[in-house]
Amino acid sequence: MVDLVGKDAVLSDYAQKLAAPRGRSLTDDALRRLFANPAALGSLIVLLAVIAVAVIGPFFLHWTYDKIDWGAIKKPPDFAKQHYFGTDQNGRDMLARTLQGTQVSLLVGFVATAVSVVIGVVYGAIAGYFGGRIDAAMMRFVDVMYALPYILFVIILMVVFGRNFVLLFVGIGAIEWLTMARIVRGQTLSLKEREFVEAARAGGARPLTIIMRHIVPNLTGPVVIYATLTVPEIIITESFLSYLGLGVQEPLTSLGTLISDGAPVAEVMPWLLVAPAAILIAILLCLTFLGDGLRDALDPRDH
Repeated sequence: MVDLVGKDAVLSDYAQKLAAPRGRSLTDDALRRLFANPAALGSLIVLLAVIAVAVIGPFFLHWTYDKIDWGAIKKPPDFAKQHYFGTDQNGRDMLARTLQGTQVSLLVGFVATAVSVVIGVVYGAIAGYFGGRIDAAMMRFVDVMYALPYILFVIILMVVFGRNFVLLFVGIGAIEWLTMARIVRGQTLSLKEREFVEAARAGGARPLTIIMRHIVPNLTGPVVIYATLTVPEIIITESFLSYLGLGVQEPLTSLGTLISDGAPVAEVMPWLLVAPAAILIAILLCLTFLGDGLRDALDPRDH
């Protein structure tokens, strides 16, 4: 009888736990606010669709981005020959080249942003945590780098070391980390005075351990927001370099390269400019709206 009463009590407690409402985490709240933002949600869907089409689309095309159709040079869109976006001055399919250019531009944007985030977060967290002379010296270096025209720096880098595809990622990312470092440094100055950091310090944790385990994880919100807004800036930078002839080289292409090739002949062959320009604008708008949505979602003070 006693055992039955005990089992009934356990089952009653378990039922109460199941019936009790579950609390939402900060991540759940942020995702709920993000998905409730029509502009951010629509931008995310469009961006994912563009990425999916750019990655999967070339496998379903009859033409590749570097294959020449000698019978269709400078031709407008022709569905009979499966040149849905027309061909360029060399007889290459513009749809295939536009998809290839989208891949390259997105790859440059995301990889260079990852490089800038890693450098900026580490640099800013170290400067903000140690403070004093170390912080002053590190921030003066950032100020000096800010004074230099970074586009000129990237151009010099490309000229000296050659127009290498990988170097384009590193070169752009190694310049874009400056603002990230300032943002992280300011957040770290506030976080290092918090109780959990003081407790870790009192427990004998090393400075590097405190930075990587306690400070950097609490910088996720600002870092994600600024990284989202950095991607379109890097894509524009790559497009500008490609427009100058210092970006991606043949036979590869990017949206900037396609726009550079199509702009001079836009009046007589508008199909060379319309598609890559439209996709570039769509990507930039989507990333901008998504960044604004993430900023609103990750900042609980606005709600």
